[in-house]
Amino acid sequence: MHTRTLGTTGPRVSALGLGAMGMSAMYGEADRAESVATVHAALEAGVTLLDTGDFYAMGHNEMLVGEALRTAPAARREQALVSVKFGALRDPGGSWLGYDGRPVAVKNFASYSLQRLGVDHIDIYRIARLDPAVPIEETVGAIAELVEKGYVRHIGLSEVGADTVRRAAAAAPISDLQIEYSLISRGIEERILPTTRELGIGVTAYGVLSRGLISGHYTRDRQLASNDFRSFSPRFQGENLDHNLGLVEALRKIAGQKGVSVAQLAIAWVLSRGDDIVPLIGARTRERLSEALGATAVTLEEADLAAIEAAVPADAAAGDRYPAAQMNHLDSER
Repeated sequence: MHTRTLGTTGPRVSALGLGAMGMSAMYGEADRAESVATVHAALEAGVTLLDTGDFYAMGHNEMLVGEALRTAPAARREQALVSVKFGALRDPGGSWLGYDGRPVAVKNFASYSLQRLGVDHIDIYRIARLDPAVPIEETVGAIAELVEKGYVRHIGLSEVGADTVRRAAAAAPISDLQIEYSLISRGIEERILPTTRELGIGVTAYGVLSRGLISGHYTRDRQLASNDFRSFSPRFQGENLDHNLGLVEALRKIAGQKGVSVAQLAIAWVLSRGDDIVPLIGARTRERLSEALGATAVTLEEADLAAIEAAVPADAAAGDRYPAAQMNHLDSER
């Protein structure tokens, strides 16, 4: 497994990270035993970066990651770096209630995460969405205090725009910005990515397969559970879905010529965007993990990149990446 460094102040991590959210929430039921086995397989393959959030199924995901770490071989457990998002507020029924970035809340969230994960420190800690009622300097400052006390190693950001990135970086060293980036989600290229590069901040890219939409495995007739994010995601609805699956078929032709899968081609494209970008793969099974890891062996020549660009130009996707209510929480979209 190749490695990349998250910015000028962050840790060196595997070129691909594993996003654990889908093992607990957002995409219907998941198999806990298979999820733990997938984390173990990722660690065995050299994946060192594990990403979770304290609000993924209200703590379930952190406990799952904690179990996987606890039951992994010691050598693999010690190589793991855990990235945690916090701040999302939810009620017992799972509804979203906003975000809390107050310093007192930051420290409270961290205390519970440390316990659920079973670790003595969090490697990268970040608020999931900007709290509009709290200046980012205050939120980042609270994480910096946790760094000073040894409870956190690095400060990250998530889904914030270029101006907020600058303000945060002026307040404390920032390792990376976690944000959606894929062939059909390229909004960061105009202002956000140039800003992170200017400031020496890395990018951990989630949604590199757009929640399975551009994996090559998603079909028009797929039945979704009511609690599956894709059942109400704009890109998976009606004519939007038809259009987007048409883009996938164009990618499938290029992938076939390369002798790789569509998923591998899409992940390799994100990897090709720069050594400062680390894609997070949301594999929930060892089979999907193995496929995704194969992307690290894919080399894209200039002709390949040109063909991909022609097949899926920037802004080619139909539909927003989140429903309107959730788009309103994205500082990165302002």
